[in-house]
Amino acid sequence: MDKVLVTGGLGFIGSHTVDLLIKRGHEVTVLDNLEWQVHHGKVPEHANPEATYIRGDVRYAKHWIKALKGTDSIIHLAGAVGVGQSFWQARKYMDINAGGTATLFEILTKESALRKKIERIVVASSKSCYGEGAYRCEEHGVFYPEQRPLSQLKKKEWEMKCPQCGNDAKPTGIREDKPMQNLSPYSLSKYSTERLSLDFAYSLGIHTVALRYFNVYGPRQSLSNPYTGVMAIFLSRLKSGNRPFLFEDGRQLRDYIYVGDVARINADALKKGNGVYNVGTGKPSSLVEVVGYLNRSLGTDTEPVISNDFRPGDNRHDYADNTLLRKSFGNMEFRDMKSGIEELVKWSSKADVHDMFEKEEKERKRYLSI
Repeated sequence: MDKVLVTGGLGFIGSHTVDLLIKRGHEVTVLDNLEWQVHHGKVPEHANPEATYIRGDVRYAKHWIKALKGTDSIIHLAGAVGVGQSFWQARKYMDINAGGTATLFEILTKESALRKKIERIVVASSKSCYGEGAYRCEEHGVFYPEQRPLSQLKKKEWEMKCPQCGNDAKPTGIREDKPMQNLSPYSLSKYSTERLSLDFAYSLGIHTVALRYFNVYGPRQSLSNPYTGVMAIFLSRLKSGNRPFLFEDGRQLRDYIYVGDVARINADALKKGNGVYNVGTGKPSSLVEVVGYLNRSLGTDTEPVISNDFRPGDNRHDYADNTLLRKSFGNMEFRDMKSGIEELVKWSSKADVHDMFEKEEKERKRYLSI
């Protein structure tokens, strides 16, 4: 039985990954610091009793060394998550995400006894590294634009325009070779995680996979943490009797992937793939559509607030081209959004719900107003 270390294994994606690994017969050790913003310092009820747990912080070498003993493979999911918050906590995000990963590879470089046992490393990256999405102009083909200028946004012209002809362009799937923009400290910290892992792995001769997650949703997603994802934010608003708040016209497209599918890809990456992969369904949905699915699953009919306002730095559309993932991991089916949201809503009936959107907005406006 091989031994897998999962960092952040008590978290949303991590706990589902741990469950699947144990089901597949792996021995699992979890390194997790029980981050207050996520867990309030408490071990969650969903912690799998068959795993071994070490409370520790990926920034500290002694915690890594303790967790790495006897480890054959690593799934490194621990990290600070939150695009907006990363602007006013930039050092924290870089310390945890980039610094924690650098600490791991510094140890593996120095400690040959630990390094020689490691067969594979899987690290969590993020689609946020791409920045703005990919677009196609009917006349000029695919292009990768910079952020929309403030002058355009102030005129409430939301759609991306072709830089050559000025016509509205249609979004298309993002491939792994799209140039990185890294428009936030969070995205830069995740890209640093990715590059550190791949560069060190090449030097150390360890097969490594970096997975660029798109918008992950599902059971165990915190409904009290306003930085955990738009699906959870909308659900916490609805369950608290508040209207979901949509920026721009609410028709922004995103790629939502069910957490069980992500856990499966994490586990499969212990045997398949090498390099960088998009982890998304390739099927985009608008924010308005997401609110509709949530309303139907909840049995509510709460209209969202369409603000016709914008947040500087938001991209218009993004969704995955997952051709490379399917080629390396095999053709796969993804859970449809209707049933995935039904599972999320069913789980939420017993979850702690605190609508923190307005608090987060107050913070954002305090630090990032223009």
